[in-house]
Amino acid sequence: MTAVLVPGIILAILLYGLAKGVDLYAALTDGMKAGLRVCADIFPAVLTMLVAVTMVRASGAIDLLAAFLAPALEAVGMPPDCLPLALLRPFSGSGALSVGSEIMASAGPDSLTGRVAAVMLGSSDTSFYTIAVYSAFLGLKDTRYTLAAALCADLTAFLAAGMAVRLLMG
Repeated sequence: MTAVLVPGIILAILLYGLAKGVDLYAALTDGMKAGLRVCADIFPAVLTMLVAVTMVRASGAIDLLAAFLAPALEAVGMPPDCLPLALLRPFSGSGALSVGSEIMASAGPDSLTGRVAAVMLGSSDTSFYTIAVYSAFLGLKDTRYTLAAALCADLTAFLAAGMAVRLLMG
């Protein structure tokens, strides 16, 4: 269905523009210019986040923090092997997918740990990255309430993932 729907939408937009007498090429290039300006505005924030995440992950700090938090989260049903994923997911989507694939390879996709990791990947977002991009685009300087709300949502998603999988697995 999408093989027909997407080209159909594009064709409808083109036909509408032609019918209204719009210079489609000029509209396209104006849109490209606006898109490049947005990219230039958010690039420093995105680059800073990527460098910071890479440095923290390479330093081993995530593994140390995961080892420190393991007993507390294990008490609420979170498998210890999912802790690096829970700590990395708010910062980096690609890093979280890498950790998730490592969990799947070592524990198996049908294990408790594998299922919790899958639910965690699907029920949370890269909060810091998202806040950095939107704040840079909108020119926001104060994100303390946004950050607190996003981290509460991430924590809820992670804890709920462990509880939901345990309930479903019996």
